[in-house]
Amino acid sequence: MRKTIISPSLLSADFLNLTKDLEMLNDSSADWVHVDMMDGVFVPNISIGFPVLSNLKKVCNKELDVHYMVVHPEQYIERTAKAGAKVMTVHQEACVHLHRTISEIKTNGMMAGVALNPSTPISMLEDVIADIDMVLLMSVNPGFGGQKFIENTINKTRRLKQLIKESGSKALIEVDGGVNATTAPRLVGAGADILVSGSYIFKSPNPIKTISELNQL
Repeated sequence: MRKTIISPSLLSADFLNLTKDLEMLNDSSADWVHVDMMDGVFVPNISIGFPVLSNLKKVCNKELDVHYMVVHPEQYIERTAKAGAKVMTVHQEACVHLHRTISEIKTNGMMAGVALNPSTPISMLEDVIADIDMVLLMSVNPGFGGQKFIENTINKTRRLKQLIKESGSKALIEVDGGVNATTAPRLVGAGADILVSGSYIFKSPNPIKTISELNQL
């Protein structure tokens, strides 16, 4: 039976008590921890920076799934690798030389992920899909947590799954935004391999149980 990879989003964690939330995730069945890096330019918000990212592995025993919502993400590849990230995801919309960036991420020992905003068609990845390890579909407009799920993401996931199959790519599909008890089963049914969930997990009365339930989809 396939196990859905769960990557809880630190964007919804308690930043005044981050160690406590990381220890909770350590005790859970979460596979990865999703870390959003925002610059206030590519998206209208600023999140954590390298002082936090570089210290996460001192507490967290889960794999780091780092998502850059910034301009010029290629500038941070080596520092992200040194921070211990398993995955570095960049936005297609932010990369002029996407193929080069994907190659450099992989050369630095990380999985290369490419994210698409809700309005960006999957056809933008046709010429690089064979080189990508993971595609992140944004199911909300990036920049803020707790937004409403965009319904078109279900069909977009199906279309991406078909593109991956037709191209012979081994890319995994990750979905981020509005993932909860209602949307998660539908996304997995459409072909999603990895679910990012923030508010739904961290605001749950029992986050560890919630993560386990998502794992079993």
